[in-house]
Amino acid sequence: QVEIVESGGGLVQSGGSLTLSCVPTGAIPGIADMGWYRQVPGKPRELIASISQDGDAEYGESVKGRFTVSRDNAKNTCYLQMNNLKPEDTAVYVCKMVIRTWGAYWGRGTQVTVSS
Repeated sequence: QVEIVESGGGLVQSGGSLTLSCVPTGAIPGIADMGWYRQVPGKPRELIASISQDGDAEYGESVKGRFTVSRDNAKNTCYLQMNNLKPEDTAVYVCKMVIRTWGAYWGRGTQVTVSS
């Protein structure tokens, strides 16, 4: 059974940067769309960024100009470069991968904490 594994979270000061990555375990047919969401207790899950299999990226308004999503198709890996982090970016960041013919799979998330 495939799992989506995120890494790269941690504690950073306001204005700092982090790079998250996610990758599926095991062999898969291929990945269509990839996306990053974030979850804060008591709030709905928020779409942060998505990238299509052709590399077209879209961003949530709260992160435009600060975050960059990218993918390495050879490694089945998705990245989220986060710059100029703010305390309100503190959340659990969750990766979603749409695996061809299998459907959507979600990771368990990685914690990002931004101190002021």
